[in-house]
Amino acid sequence: MTRGDKAKNYFSNGYNCAQSVALAFCDVTGFDEKTTAMLSNAFGGGMGGMREVCGTVSGALFVLSCVYSHDPKDPAARRMLYARVQELGKQFEQDNGSIVCRELLGMTELGSSKGKPFQRPAGFKKRACPELVKYTANLLENYLDKHKN
Repeated sequence: MTRGDKAKNYFSNGYNCAQSVALAFCDVTGFDEKTTAMLSNAFGGGMGGMREVCGTVSGALFVLSCVYSHDPKDPAARRMLYARVQELGKQFEQDNGSIVCRELLGMTELGSSKGKPFQRPAGFKKRACPELVKYTANLLENYLDKHKN
């Protein structure tokens, strides 16, 4: 089972998008499932349902923070972590057209800075979220494999 399949399974079992991606990497982060689910809970739905940054991206960034944590007083280490975040985010955006939840769900045009007030779009049950959960977990797995400490 790929990390993407694992993440999609978590999503199918009621975890939000951010939790699902983060939970697929518990063995990497060192956190147990309960702790991971609690720490990543608020990032689902584009940050607490605000439809901002896609929760799958936020879940992946949670994992990157755990893997590439640094001394908060070390600006070079912070820059390196931010570079990794930006690299992963750019790849996600290149492959999906945006990193913004509402845009990915078709609630605004891609690249638009203003979204509609939150409302579930028509066909929401068939939304892209399960596939984005899978995609992002696989993207992150590949990234981590290529960028071992």
